[in-house]
Amino acid sequence: MKRFASLIAIARRPRQAYTGRLAFRLLVLLAACAVIAYGVAGFRPPQRSLNEAAVPAAVADQITVLGLPNARFWAWYDLQGAALVQEWEQSLDRERAALGSPDGPLPPGSYLAISGGGGDGAFGAGLLCGWSDSGTMPAFKLVTGISTGAMIAPFAFLGGPYIERLRELYTTIKSQDEIRTLRALNGFYGMVFGEALADTSPLYRLISRYVDAQMLADIAAAYQNGRMLMIGTASLDQQRPIIWNLGAIAASGHPEALELTRKVILASASIPGAFPPVMINVDANGQRYQEMNVDAGVVQQALLYPMYFGVRASLKYGKFARERHAYIIRNARLDPDWASVNRDFLTITERAVATMIHYLGYNDVLRIYDMTKRDGIDYNLSYIETDFGKKKNDLFDPEYMKALFDYAYEKGRHRPVWHKAPPNLDFVPQLPLDARF
Repeated sequence: MKRFASLIAIARRPRQAYTGRLAFRLLVLLAACAVIAYGVAGFRPPQRSLNEAAVPAAVADQITVLGLPNARFWAWYDLQGAALVQEWEQSLDRERAALGSPDGPLPPGSYLAISGGGGDGAFGAGLLCGWSDSGTMPAFKLVTGISTGAMIAPFAFLGGPYIERLRELYTTIKSQDEIRTLRALNGFYGMVFGEALADTSPLYRLISRYVDAQMLADIAAAYQNGRMLMIGTASLDQQRPIIWNLGAIAASGHPEALELTRKVILASASIPGAFPPVMINVDANGQRYQEMNVDAGVVQQALLYPMYFGVRASLKYGKFARERHAYIIRNARLDPDWASVNRDFLTITERAVATMIHYLGYNDVLRIYDMTKRDGIDYNLSYIETDFGKKKNDLFDPEYMKALFDYAYEKGRHRPVWHKAPPNLDFVPQLPLDARF
């Protein structure tokens, strides 16, 4: 009881409530209390209202938003894969039209995938700023982002003066309180049954400050020239990953396009349990529903394009053929993080979850590597390496983030390091795909 009381007291102090291990332990403790209250005391959490009804599974393939058929796609082929392939074909038509060569060959294309990673997003931001300042960063045909990568992606996609705004975003944060504040909870019941421990209103205000009408217009112009900006979220209702086509949303001219863009970026960064889900109005089969969107990191932490894409549409031959270069920024380390784990429930659970997340991210870079080899795309990977030794004190430690930004900036500006294979595969002889088993 003494330990429980101390945790509750700390939860009332916003500045300390989300400091790494303690935050996780508090979350686990509250989850346990919720189970006890639900099963023993008979408490029931609040339900969704009629106006917040989830889309029935039977009509999930008919979901649209803002009346746009191409604003979002399921990342799995079984529902909307054909529509995503069609969107890609149309982007090539727009690209050729912009080049003034409707039937000519396409120039080399560069793709960029930016992963999640919380405060480690300072790595991706610093790398891109340094790369841009070196004068060698290409204009990307495709940029994708998940979680903190979703916040970086629009700046990387637009380049130019937006890189300076990206630098400002990741180097002027004074403390984690500027990103999030602890939700004011009404006693024990609120702590157990609230949507989340933290309120994302400060983060939404931060997103709105940078994602403005001018940015939306510039995204729309790039989309008209055949370029694509896509953000990943996950639908908890459908238990499926979603790909949001921000270029199509921006180019629609819909009066709610800017608000939707901000909400999608916020949803992509909304870790379930830590932050409230983002409810987005959608339509399906002539009815209005609300879809619960959260951080796509619960499904995947990095996305280049869906796995099925290179099978459904050959990227090596025919109308899709072109030279391609893929750049994957993993906002995390990929080497194991040794620790002497104490033999108590909370520490073991915390360590297990951290290990699971670590290897989920590692498996993502492996999956993308296999895709690029299959589809004939040049693979380039950058991540936080062992030569960066500073430790962080909490999830958004400003001193750590500044040091990480500077480290990555120097890597991008003076000595960019792009690995041609994920760690532990650099030394493996490359066999033809049909020779693997």
